[in-house]
Amino acid sequence: KQWYQRRVAITAGEKALEIDPNNAEAKQGIHHCSQSLRNLKPEDRAKLAMNDPEIQQILQDPSMQVILEQMQKDPAAAQEHLKNADVRDKFMKLVESGVVQVR
Repeated sequence: KQWYQRRVAITAGEKALEIDPNNAEAKQGIHHCSQSLRNLKPEDRAKLAMNDPEIQQILQDPSMQVILEQMQKDPAAAQEHLKNADVRDKFMKLVESGVVQVR
């Protein structure tokens, strides 16, 4: 729940900045939430993220399962898949959450 609430707050702050790029409260909120997530141990962050419905949805998506498997086995496939904006966004959410680790 903690992970999900912080992600929702970050998303809300990002949307506020789209409307008003100088919104100090939004900038501060994004910074605070992002920092608190970064301060978690990777395994704790991943555990919290598993309760996020968006993370669950990404992981349950059959096409993303295939893509993640291919990316794990073949770095060239990873580069090719990340050219797709939708795949890249989903992959980055998994990385940010700590569910997927990049070496």
